[in-house]
Amino acid sequence: MKSTLLTVLLLASPLALAQQPAPARQDLGAVRQVVEHYLKAQTAGLTGKVGINVGKIDQRMSLAACPSPEAFQQPGARAWGKTTVGVRCASPAAWTVYIQAQVSVVGEYVAAAVPLVQGKEIDKSQLAIVSGDIAALPNGVVTDIGQAIGRTSTVSLASGAPLRLDMLRSKPVVQQGQLVKVVSRGNGFSVSAEARALGTAADGQVVQARTPAGAIISGLARAGGQVEVAF
Repeated sequence: MKSTLLTVLLLASPLALAQQPAPARQDLGAVRQVVEHYLKAQTAGLTGKVGINVGKIDQRMSLAACPSPEAFQQPGARAWGKTTVGVRCASPAAWTVYIQAQVSVVGEYVAAAVPLVQGKEIDKSQLAIVSGDIAALPNGVVTDIGQAIGRTSTVSLASGAPLRLDMLRSKPVVQQGQLVKVVSRGNGFSVSAEARALGTAADGQVVQARTPAGAIISGLARAGGQVEVAF
């Protein structure tokens, strides 16, 4: 009798194991949606028409089901252009996967309509508004033509080249060695005096000047050869 019972148990054990439900697996389509929603949120404030193309996920990948997968990017990573987004799960089983994506931002930007010479002041006739994928261009591309007019380029540019903010320099309002008018303003008073500029500065930049008595003061350069000192 004992031998018969043992035989029945041994035969039933594999069957019982086979009937146990397999652990739930993560829907990979949901992982792609997490990436897409993340990129939509990150690019919501960009000017232009945003297009998001999330790369394919290897269907052979087997991940434990996750109730709250979270998307993230490495510090300093851009959420546009060719980019990578991580998706991680904390529980019940910890895992992390990385998904590639391509994000385009089609909008208008400012480009050189003619070759621009380094150090020469830029006027409106030398600029053109171009439509294209801003995400494929370097950071800081000029999108407002007013940001470039009246400035000079720190490098020479070929016709059609996009303008970047970091290559534009404002026209100086104070030149080194120039006799400037120092205006000191405070609560209910204003005093002005002459001084000699010790540097060159654009409007709003800090510049130093030396007074006839030899004192060195610092203030903000303003149009008309003024240096504004606030108290």
